[in-house]
Amino acid sequence: MTEAPRPPLPPFTPETAAKKARLAEDAWNGRDPVRVSLAYTPDSQWRNRHEFLRGREQIVTFLTRKWASELEYRLIKEVWAFTENRIAARFAYEWHNAEGAWFRSYGNEQWEFDTNGLMARRIASINDLSISPDQRLFHWPQGRRPDDHPGLSEIGL
Repeated sequence: MTEAPRPPLPPFTPETAAKKARLAEDAWNGRDPVRVSLAYTPDSQWRNRHEFLRGREQIVTFLTRKWASELEYRLIKEVWAFTENRIAARFAYEWHNAEGAWFRSYGNEQWEFDTNGLMARRIASINDLSISPDQRLFHWPQGRRPDDHPGLSEIGL
């Protein structure tokens, strides 16, 4: 069975790469593991920190666990570079744990897409920084980042 295309499709331009990153950001901010998994090929390969995943079922399990422990999650992604079917993105997200301690997690991702615009490979390196509540920068209501909220470069991250 062929997967339905997920535009924008490769080859990417500056505009379509930025759109692809924003769509990924929006989906992750929605925190619906099944919906997010559908942007990946059925056999997508991931490295996320120290974990290696393969396929949508493992992606759903991972994201379910992630968002159960990373509370009030808010994410911003930004394209760093791109080629025909690859995008390098940087990101930052804020969250707190069950004890109420806040963190800002910084990272870089390398994405590789198939011809239908599904992500076949995702490699993520992430570091966590403990922050105080008054150091938080992402204050929009849970869900999609408002269009008028600054991105990473505008915030200076």
